[in-house]
Amino acid sequence: MEDVYLVRPSVEWMEPYLDFYQEWIASGEDIVPWVVEKDPSQFEAMVQWLEDHSNGIGLQDGWVPDTTYWLAAGSRTIVGAVNIRHDLTPWLMDRGGHIGYGIRPTARRKGYATKLLAHSLEKTKELGIQRVLVVCDESNVASAKTILNNGGVEDKSFVEESGNVIRRFWIEV
Repeated sequence: MEDVYLVRPSVEWMEPYLDFYQEWIASGEDIVPWVVEKDPSQFEAMVQWLEDHSNGIGLQDGWVPDTTYWLAAGSRTIVGAVNIRHDLTPWLMDRGGHIGYGIRPTARRKGYATKLLAHSLEKTKELGIQRVLVVCDESNVASAKTILNNGGVEDKSFVEESGNVIRRFWIEV
């Protein structure tokens, strides 16, 4: 595997990000984390919006500050994204956790998710978060393995109104 590293969203990463985004859109799959769904057609404004969210500016009522990073591989390829919530609301405690992450479809099953979560845990430590909640749907076996590979200890699952089961894991950093 190539060297991978986290980068903060910036205009200099526009072309690699748009390639990442377009691949995910073309796949028709659900996009994770949620911030990748944000329309990048006004790229500079999107980057500013992400920076504002990291600083707690312009948040919707009940939302917490969140910081987004992109996982870069090699020289200029974005293979994944992570959104780190700085605190937990009751909703995040059940369904979202501190960290939401995703890997572009063509980069999956290559170990990138494990690296992305490991790097993300370092960022949570920098934010002063010592006990990190990471969740995944019960059907997402690959994500559960990624979380376990990063020291996740399973807690009680949460069952949504639809019947979907969300597995909850705590990781001490």
